Amino acid sequence: MNLLAIDTSTERMSLALQQGDRVFSHQGLAGAQASSGLIDAVLALLAQAEMPMAALQAIAFGRGPGAFTGLRTACSVAQGLALGLGLRLLPTDTLRCLAQATPMEHTRVIAMLDARMGQVYAAAYERIGEDWRVVSEPALCQPDAWACPDAWHGSASVLAGNAMAVHAAHLQSLVNACGAEPLTMWPDARAMLVLAARAWQRGESIEPQHAMPVYVRDDVARTTAERLADKASRT
Repeated sequence: MNLLAIDTSTERMSLALQQGDRVFSHQGLAGAQASSGLIDAVLALLAQAEMPMAALQAIAFGRGPGAFTGLRTACSVAQGLALGLGLRLLPTDTLRCLAQATPMEHTRVIAMLDARMGQVYAAAYERIGEDWRVVSEPALCQPDAWACPDAWHGSASVLAGNAMAVHAAHLQSLVNACGAEPLTMWPDARAMLVLAARAWQRGESIEPQHAMPVYVRDDVARTTAERLADKASRT
């Protein structure tokens, strides 16, 4: 399968291209740079594989949770490319990509990313064969408010993501309760290729116009007037 995967959910850009049995990847800066450099990075990756864009069969993108601007960038670029090429999209959960990128020996994964504003995006997954069972749905919370699943207390797991590097003091009790091994990592488009290919086989692709980011933090979708009104009500 010829599949392109795009993730700009954090300050790091991750791209991956599957061409049959071969995989090409690119890592770079996201944030403000993503909107201006993403298309060029995609074209460079295709050139590296010597594959025309028309040979793509589908496009996957990290739908979130993650940075508001980054999620919009990945979604809009994926939509634009898919509409122009007549392709379908495979929106993929960012935190599940973290779980997929962990070594195979880890069967219980707490995926957690720094969400700024003193918060984290977190979810828990359990490896079942080659797939994942969602134990705790993606959520936004204070780092010390996220609870280890009851069945995981005292058992071996891994805390994957960049949250520990930012919120170590607040996450130590979680690490102790779950027996979690911290593993610093970022969403990786190569892991997204694996998840997206499985989703494709299950018939879960969608038309480009139906693609939407998953923000989790609801405030990002509010209008300026709504935010000002809310601020005024608290003063």
